[in-house]
Amino acid sequence: MRHGDKIKNLSRTASHRRALLSNLASQLITHKRVVTTLAKAKALRVYVEPLITKAKENTTHQRRVVFSYLQDKEAITELFSTVSEKVAGRPGGYTRIIKLGARVGDNAETALIELVDFNEIYGKGKGEAKETAKRTRRGGSRKKGTDKTEEVAEAATVVDEAPVEKEKKAKK
Repeated sequence: MRHGDKIKNLSRTASHRRALLSNLASQLITHKRVVTTLAKAKALRVYVEPLITKAKENTTHQRRVVFSYLQDKEAITELFSTVSEKVAGRPGGYTRIIKLGARVGDNAETALIELVDFNEIYGKGKGEAKETAKRTRRGGSRKKGTDKTEEVAEAATVVDEAPVEKEKKAKK
């Protein structure tokens, strides 16, 4: 029986599993996304999220703690500079797992694990938050002044009148 056994062994010894997760975490931090099997992605999420939380506090002690897990200087530098700045306001949930389907060779279920704040497709992009009105299926009447076509028409007439006024002043 496996009562209370929470660790995902991934059919590996402890040292092999530690090395595997360390390498996957380093690659995830460096490249911002990794394609692997679903089981490894789920194990990696549990492994890397506490490290990202530690990176929010940029002290020598936290760097040494994270280095004991990753053993990769470039990944540590990237984590404590770029990644920690992006996730500073996020209280957790730094990674996203997207299932990709079965692998051709061995039919293993693959997944893409990525850092949430580094994906421009799902996120807001580079500071360009698009504001859209909430759409409902109910008819309802619109309030006057909320229609975008009226605002565009008013702006166009203001733009068109400005050169005419300048010409009149120039003739006088």
